[in-house]
Amino acid sequence: MSNERNKKILLELVKLPENSRCADCGAPEPDWASYKLGVFVCLNCSGIHRGLSSRVKSIRLDFWEDELVEFMKSTGNVNARAVYEKAVPPYYYRPQENDCSALREQWIRAKYQRKEFTGETKYPPLAYTTGFHEGILWKKGKENMHFLKRKFVLSEREFTLTYYNKEDESKGPKAVISIKDLNATFQPQKIGHPHGLQITYQDEDKTRNIYVYHESSEEIVVWYNAIRAARYAYLKTAYPTGSDEELIPKITRNYLKEGYMEKTGPLLKESFKKRWFILDSQNRKLLYFKDQLDAEELGGIFIGTENNGYSVKECVPKHARGNKWTCGVTVETPERQFVFMCEQEREQKQWLNALRKVLSRPMSPQDYTAEAHIRGQHDSLLNGGSDDFCPTRLTVVARCWRSGMLLKCSLRNDPLAPK
Repeated sequence: MSNERNKKILLELVKLPENSRCADCGAPEPDWASYKLGVFVCLNCSGIHRGLSSRVKSIRLDFWEDELVEFMKSTGNVNARAVYEKAVPPYYYRPQENDCSALREQWIRAKYQRKEFTGETKYPPLAYTTGFHEGILWKKGKENMHFLKRKFVLSEREFTLTYYNKEDESKGPKAVISIKDLNATFQPQKIGHPHGLQITYQDEDKTRNIYVYHESSEEIVVWYNAIRAARYAYLKTAYPTGSDEELIPKITRNYLKEGYMEKTGPLLKESFKKRWFILDSQNRKLLYFKDQLDAEELGGIFIGTENNGYSVKECVPKHARGNKWTCGVTVETPERQFVFMCEQEREQKQWLNALRKVLSRPMSPQDYTAEAHIRGQHDSLLNGGSDDFCPTRLTVVARCWRSGMLLKCSLRNDPLAPK
């Protein structure tokens, strides 16, 4: 065959539905191929394959011998997956094209180099199959940017993640974190390390963050998937009738949108202050922090649906003062109006689109419970009249999602208050 004919055949092969996306990250229109493995991959993943000596070529630019083209025809992405992804655990995270390089590299190494998922080796690692993992991670200090070595212990049996300030466990743990509300997401740019991982959890009425990394990309990805394995086990226990299709998206998640905005107080008379915002679409919460690497939230806003009195729109507040930015976003809730300012119009549109995605999703019974809890915090904010929530005057308005009744009680004194 001539080289031009071979390229034509390859271009036809890559148009087939089973080959039209990268075999490893799902990016559309892959234009590279590993002729050792017989898979079509994107440019980014081809670089990782090249580092593994997987022998890659450009479909369009390189010379293709007849026997290599025949091998690509006989293999392809589907046949390769049947071998290399035969036994991927349901909780194991399959990276997408926009995920960080550590996740994508370790996914490719796990499949083709370590052969973790062929069902014929000792893999996957014991951290996934035994429900227990321990080791040292570099953790950011709560009040500073210093990262120090800390021992972490993950127990699926106890559904906890524990860490110690000292390697000597006899002095007890610094924190025992429940797996119940835990989330883990890679944040390399935010943390300033290519293997940076953000772990978020609930501590009483506050959302807290810890930021960690490991020098080894393999080890941090093992930690990430070990956490996912424990979360999966918890969800299977908490929702025994739930299908994998329902539960897997709930194991961990990336946040829909993050970034700085300016906010003012409930009376719209206080000066605007710059805050770091995180939109968690799964929990329908817009959380805000003083800075992007803060350990504890300052407050949170529940984002319901339009049918329940929530809305979002762009705005230019007339009576606000102190704002340095001019691209406004208004979030309306049944209790009050929240006004935020973005630095650029592009950021404003991104926030509007992200918030509208949450607004358009129907609420579940669990969402109504969360709404009742956070609306109580809004009552406190109105009473306090300050920029950020005042936890000492926390009141809860509990909505019965079936009847629509509102029940108001003190969180501190009433045993019926939501926990």
